[in-house]
Amino acid sequence: MKKRLARLVAIGISLIMMFLVVEPVWATNISDLEKEKERIEQQKREADERKKQEQANYNSASGKVDSIQSEVDEIEGEIDEIDAALVETLASVEMIKEDISAKEVQIEETSQDLVKAQEIEQEQYESMKLRIRFMYEKGDVTYLQLLLESQGFGEMVNKVEYVEKLYEYDQRKLEEYQIARQAVEDLKQKLEDEHSELEAQKHELEEEQESLEIILADKKQTYDNYEVQLAKAKQEAAVYKANIRKQNDEIKKLEAAAAQKQSEIDKAKKAQEEAKRAQEEALRRQAESDSAKESSGGGSSGSSSGSSNGYASASSYSGSGSKGQQIANYACQFIGNPYVPGGTSLTEGADCSGFVWRVYKDFGYSVPRTSYSLRSAGTGVSYSEAQPGDVVCYAGHVGIYIGNGQIVHASTQRTGIKITHATYKEILSVRRIV
Repeated sequence: MKKRLARLVAIGISLIMMFLVVEPVWATNISDLEKEKERIEQQKREADERKKQEQANYNSASGKVDSIQSEVDEIEGEIDEIDAALVETLASVEMIKEDISAKEVQIEETSQDLVKAQEIEQEQYESMKLRIRFMYEKGDVTYLQLLLESQGFGEMVNKVEYVEKLYEYDQRKLEEYQIARQAVEDLKQKLEDEHSELEAQKHELEEEQESLEIILADKKQTYDNYEVQLAKAKQEAAVYKANIRKQNDEIKKLEAAAAQKQSEIDKAKKAQEEAKRAQEEALRRQAESDSAKESSGGGSSGSSSGSSNGYASASSYSGSGSKGQQIANYACQFIGNPYVPGGTSLTEGADCSGFVWRVYKDFGYSVPRTSYSLRSAGTGVSYSEAQPGDVVCYAGHVGIYIGNGQIVHASTQRTGIKITHATYKEILSVRRIV
């Protein structure tokens, strides 16, 4: 009876010790995952703030672009109006130049006509004076002489009438030529006045052209300045928009990372619960087995795995998940046991490859005894595909993957069998035995 009680106490102590060893490892693992998740969520919050700021910057830049674009459109309209006015002015200047040229030709022609008219008038005047002088001023020729030379009164009257008619003719022709000359002079004056008026219009249009060109140059300079500002504002808006896309991508990645980390936490908690249940069930079965053996007076010489020392046997893990998970759960119950170079005992001590060799042997699998040979055992898989029970190989070291980025292994003489992050050093290969 005392022996049975001592066995039950030993099993209870083993159970407590296992939870004291395994539970902090799982708790630490979950705590690390939760801290990592919180860090990712903090990064996401910061990314959200950066995105809000970039969105505000983008909205401001977009408003600036719209404002400058409005100014550009307005300036473009003004430039078009000034261009049209300038084209019209240039056309008017050209037309006036043509009119001035035509007027100058007309003035030249009229000047020539005036000279001719003046010459004809002068000739007529000279002819008239010559006849008058010949008739009235030469020597002592008088009406009396004219009468005395006449053959009769009738001839005298005819001569007097002829002289008077000749004088009237000369007078009339002179007056006609004077009128013609005056008309030419009036036309010349009119053409010169029109020419002067056209010159004045040309001068005014040229001044208007100069003014329009100055205004147009100023508007184009303003337009160019706005174009530069618009290009700069559009570039700023494009940068902010690119930053927003970048922040969106970063936020999506952080959300995915947070979700992944939560999934890892959930898996770790589930694995923790499964491991607890598996360990509790194994210890319960072991207690029942030991109790039955005590009752029947039987005993067990035990094995190197140490089932008689309070540890559950490999067979007691059957049914608790996949074979790889069973192997991982079984291996975890030996956490805290010593590291012994060359050893293969899960209770008294083993080295890294001896630990792996013994765990697999207890499940009926034959694997190489050395860490180097284990690199080629089973089937190689990538670390991202690692599952509980896989063997993780390093340079001169091996361990058993238990899930959630963790391995259980015989680490060093100082730390013994323990759980460690699988990536604590460079992984050479992952081998799947089962």
